[in-house]
Amino acid sequence: QVQLVESGGGLVQAGGSLRLSCVVSGLAFSSYSMGWFRQAPGKEREFVGRISGSGRNTNYIDSVKGRFTISRDNAKNTVGLQMNSLKPDDTAIYYCAATVREFTTAWDDYNHWGQGTQVTVSS
Repeated sequence: QVQLVESGGGLVQAGGSLRLSCVVSGLAFSSYSMGWFRQAPGKEREFVGRISGSGRNTNYIDSVKGRFTISRDNAKNTVGLQMNSLKPDDTAIYYCAATVREFTTAWDDYNHWGQGTQVTVSS
């Protein structure tokens, strides 16, 4: 059974930082690209960034470039999302997801999803 479990969300003031973690089990972790998505109230799910199975390649949406960093530890089956200089617009539920496809930002290419963790940034 595949499981993705996110943690690390919470309430933070604008300008602050949070680190989200996602622990994955039940699949060959290093064979999967991992993505982070977010969904704010009343908005569609949005791609935030992804990291390749090897960890060598990442890409991000423009609004988080230079502020967010995705990393992974294939020995521990974990992927992280370091979020710095947070803004109120970053408020959303954040999801990690896994796909065997490389270089995809489309949410429906991701086969496995976590339950999400709430990030709230106050102004």
